[in-house]
Amino acid sequence: MKKTFEVSDRLFELYHRVHRLVNESMTEEGVSLARSKFLFFLSKLGPCRSTDIACALNFAPRTVTEAIDGLERDRLVMRKPDPEDRRAKIVSITETGRVVLEAAEHPRKQLLEEIFSALDDEELDALYGIVGKLVDRTDEIRKRKDGAEEAAQVAVAR
Repeated sequence: MKKTFEVSDRLFELYHRVHRLVNESMTEEGVSLARSKFLFFLSKLGPCRSTDIACALNFAPRTVTEAIDGLERDRLVMRKPDPEDRRAKIVSITETGRVVLEAAEHPRKQLLEEIFSALDDEELDALYGIVGKLVDRTDEIRKRKDGAEEAAQVAVAR
């Protein structure tokens, strides 16, 4: 069991170090990693409501609203009234947002290439497979937990 915790601690350590380095390199180009997630989402999926963004990125609606406020202030996104619901707004990435996102992507990719160049192709393939197994396992556990929570809510409702 000790080895499990040692490996998981190393994975968390790696994640945090990579996250910090990537965020620093992207911020130097004008957009943080967190802000780039919003811009990337909007550039791929197109204009949408902030509630759609919150749901897709698993963020609290208030967090998304605050982030969009900042992105709009910096002219990286814009809001327009939703033609189907006058209470809602449609958020879209601006041309400036696309330029900033593209500029920040280059150092991110370059840095990740540099980090993962420590592995040869065989090691990279093995790591990909291992990480895939762990992702699948966490999905199984999440589904099981969600199912148990739903069953408990149904039981309480009776």
